Amino acid sequence: MKDILRKLPDYDRREFLAYSAKAFLGVGLMPLAVRSNAFAGQSPMRAPTAKNVIYLYMSGGMSHLDTFDPKSERSVRGPVSPIATKGDGVQVSEYLPNIARQMDKMAVVRSLNSTQGAHEEGRYFMHSSYTKRGTIVHPGIGSWLVKMDGARNPNLPGVVHVGSANPGSGTGFFEQKFAPLVIGNPEAGLQNSKIRIGTTEKEFKDSLMLTNAFDAEFHRKYDQKKTRAYTDMYDDAIKLMSSRDLAAFELENESKNLRDAYGTNPFGQGCLLARRLVEHDVRFVEVTLGGWDTHTNNFERVEENARVLDQALGTLLADLDRRGMLEETIVVLATEFGRTPKINDNDGRDHSPTAFSCALAGGGIRGGQVYGETDETGKFVSSGKVGVPDFNATIAYALGMPLEKTVYSPSGRPFRVADKGRPILELFG
Repeated sequence: MKDILRKLPDYDRREFLAYSAKAFLGVGLMPLAVRSNAFAGQSPMRAPTAKNVIYLYMSGGMSHLDTFDPKSERSVRGPVSPIATKGDGVQVSEYLPNIARQMDKMAVVRSLNSTQGAHEEGRYFMHSSYTKRGTIVHPGIGSWLVKMDGARNPNLPGVVHVGSANPGSGTGFFEQKFAPLVIGNPEAGLQNSKIRIGTTEKEFKDSLMLTNAFDAEFHRKYDQKKTRAYTDMYDDAIKLMSSRDLAAFELENESKNLRDAYGTNPFGQGCLLARRLVEHDVRFVEVTLGGWDTHTNNFERVEENARVLDQALGTLLADLDRRGMLEETIVVLATEFGRTPKINDNDGRDHSPTAFSCALAGGGIRGGQVYGETDETGKFVSSGKVGVPDFNATIAYALGMPLEKTVYSPSGRPFRVADKGRPILELFG
């Protein structure tokens, strides 16, 4: 045992001793001191400012120049004008009037920079903090959260994705129990969650007993992690079928006025569903809005997409704030990269990973601010450059996740929640 401990890194050794003391003695061995020493000279640890995440993903590469980083140069901004917001001195595109009224709750990061300029690779990088490889699949930040900090509602999945079966992240090399539940249509409720019509509860239970009897010998013979994960998935599904928490998926319980306020479209209703799920202690809800790949007709298509985003996000922030939920929920607006300042021959903008914008709200983030700047054309970051892992580290920091903690894949390779990213501490109030 002593040899094993000597081989461990200093932080892992301290963490092992602390948790051993807690397990065997029933007490914590100065956990705050352990954390403080372990992270000396690194990212400061503190109590989490958020416990849940609503992650709004703009798939396709949202044009920062036509949304959150408008420029004065006519040849760059095209027909889109900037407008003032409720954030002191902060301007956004005229396409976002409702978000402008909520800017006192938001922090815009205008200095994102990515190393990935293709959609699939960019989405993967944005969600996992790691570049896409053929040898391993990395977990998304939602799965990291539930793996490290657990689910808060035992009857509901810890991670839910709304609107996209493949938003760019999944459970990676983590166990299946940390995988996201995918909801295609937010207005359809949770599909296949009720006993089939014509089947009594007794018949259903009898079928389960018979299935378990048939499977018992197989599970005994192959008592392995993947086999147990498959069983756990079915157990969780059956438990959910009889849970009152199924009501979280039923949007018809909301007033028509509120549903209309979010927008009568899949993304708007997805944001409303996200709020309901967070109310039921789902830790991480992602809602995807596609259509941002604007190589052609950029201004027409961005205006259409921005109208959907503006209505849904503006209503979501006001709704969370009114319910007292914004303080404990961090709302993330993200995309894989930005768009070029040059307007091409098809009236479009092409991929530009060298500079783009994302935003954060709630969960301890100080609203009404802009972090970082791009040059006068919006092509390059001019100050406060933020890498994708840094942005994800900021989310993880708000959630109180240990940024330096190493988790090993089944092949023994070390990984961390945001790779080597450093949180943007200036964003916190």
